[in-house]
Parts: sequence; structure tokens; C-alpha cells
Amino acid sequence: MQTLKIVKIGGAIINDSKKLATFLEKFAALNEPKILVHGGGKIATSLAHQMNIEVNMHEGRRITNADTLEIITMAYAGKINKNIVASLQAYHCNAIGFSGADGNTIIANKRPIQKIDYGFVGDIKKVHTTVVDLLITHKITPIFCAITHDAQGQLLNTNADTIASELAIAFSKKYKVELYYCFEKKGVLRSIEDEDTIIETITETNYKSLIDEGIITAGMIPKIDNCFHAIKHKVHKVCIGLTDMLFNPTFTHTSIQQ
Repeated sequence: MQTLKIVKIGGAIINDSKKLATFLEKFAALNEPKILVHGGGKIATSLAHQMNIEVNMHEGRRITNADTLEIITMAYAGKINKNIVASLQAYHCNAIGFSGADGNTIIANKRPIQKIDYGFVGDIKKVHTTVVDLLITHKITPIFCAITHDAQGQLLNTNADTIASELAIAFSKKYKVELYYCFEKKGVLRSIEDEDTIIETITETNYKSLIDEGIITAGMIPKIDNCFHAIKHKVHKVCIGLTDMLFNPTFTHTSIQQ
């Protein structure tokens, strides 16, 4: 079974032009089939401020009203996505940009109102792999932004970590999928102040203890939940850490295992 690498990059890379260029040059050189997933929240926030549109967050999650949806569509599917695609072309990696609406790839439901109305935020319902797989087989690299659709004409803001996880699960039926969450730390740390306190393996057993001890908190919890969701659905390998782990298998990182 052929290996497929699915890589999600966060703001620490996207917001730093030098880091992004270095990463994309190395990413382009990977020989295996690959998919890149990106967010871009800080750029969307900056653009909103420039356009005098209020930014509302709840527990680190963006409230997406109609004006905000326009902003993130411009930022995610436009500026960020197309700059990444153009950069990869310069590094001789043929790439194409995707939202979930393109090729009817990722269908989501608008999140129901409970205690909080998140607005035009999508929870993924279905991933269709046919169009993307056709591109992969022709050595074209798909670049996904954090936008899905509801199959009724409505775009939806969707968590990029979740998109990466659901893509990995969908493709695991055909490929040996390796899922990489790349961010600004070497891995999940016991002490956020000490880069040498990497937790090299997180299992379902020690995960609960790490939460109870307050070592894993806040935004790291949904990220690791997405990791376990992928592992439980036959994704071969899930890792969290710096981009170096992609290019050097011995580079220290956090591995998520059942």
C-alpha cells in the first residue's frame, strides 16, 4: 500500500514568510504523494481589522457571521492558498488549491446553536476522495484551506485540524496515511517553557492523566482529540511537532498511539 502524507501547518509557519518559504521548498521535494492543509486565522483577523469588521472569539474559536465569512474566504481560499500554490509551482511541485466546495470534496453541516451561536461554522459530514485522488495519481498536490460547504450553496468555516483528520481517515481506505500536525513547538510539552520536556508518546491511557494534571489544556485538547479520532479510524501514523519531523524521521516529536 502506497504512503500518503497529509500535513497541516499552523499560523507560526503561515505568518512567517521565511519559515513558510523554507518549509514549502522542502515539502515540494517530498517524493511521496502528499496533501497540505492550512488555516490562517491571524491573517484573517488582521484583514478584518483593516476593514473595520469586528472579530468575535469564544474560547479560542471564531464566531463566523456573514461579514467574517467573507473575510476568511478572502484570506484562506484567496491570499494564503494561492500564495502557497504559487510558491510550490516555483519549487517545481505542481499544486492546486482546494476548499471543501471544490470537487464537492468536503461537505459539512452548519453547527447547530446550543449555548453559543458560532454562525457559519461547519462540522464535517462527508469527504469525497475521487477528484483529489485523481489529482494525486497524476502527481498534483492538493492544498486545502479551512473552508467546507453544505452542498446547498453555503460556504462554512471549518477547523483545519479537523479537515486534516477527516481527509486522513477518508484516504486510509486506499493509502497508508501519515498525518502530521506541524506547529511552533517540538511536540506536546510537559512544560510550555521548556522545549526539552517533549512527551514523545501519547496514548489514550496517559492522555487522560495529562489532562487531569493540567499538562494538556485549552486548544491542545481538540487537536489531540482529532489525532485520536484519526488513529481509531485506521490512519497509520499521527505526529505532532516541528516541520523537521517530516524530513528527518529521527527528529524528536510527539507520536499519538492507541
